[in-house]
Amino acid sequence: FVGRLVGRYYDSQGNPTKYLKGAEAKAARGAQLMEKQKEMEAKQPSCNSRWSQDDGGEVWCDNGFPRLVQRPLEIALTGKMSKRCACYNEDQLGQPGLEVYSGCDYLAKRCRV
Repeated sequence: FVGRLVGRYYDSQGNPTKYLKGAEAKAARGAQLMEKQKEMEAKQPSCNSRWSQDDGGEVWCDNGFPRLVQRPLEIALTGKMSKRCACYNEDQLGQPGLEVYSGCDYLAKRCRV
């Protein structure tokens, strides 16, 4: 026995405080949100991409059309909004929240980024 860590997360008896329980609950909620986000992203395949210093970047879809889509759960996890590239079929392109890459044709399968 070396001692006890007494402070915000443990009391003098070594028992967890309400702050530790709150932190653990937030961590569990974050893990749930991450899992839900993975499931959502698995439903819509990601774009292929490549980048080189000489040519710049490019995204493309083997099946479908590349679109930028927001990651809704990212806000809850990090407080920041981020986007990812996903491939959508032509009948899905009218969904709200899908963004065509700047300078890219609406039905292009490849886009320079």
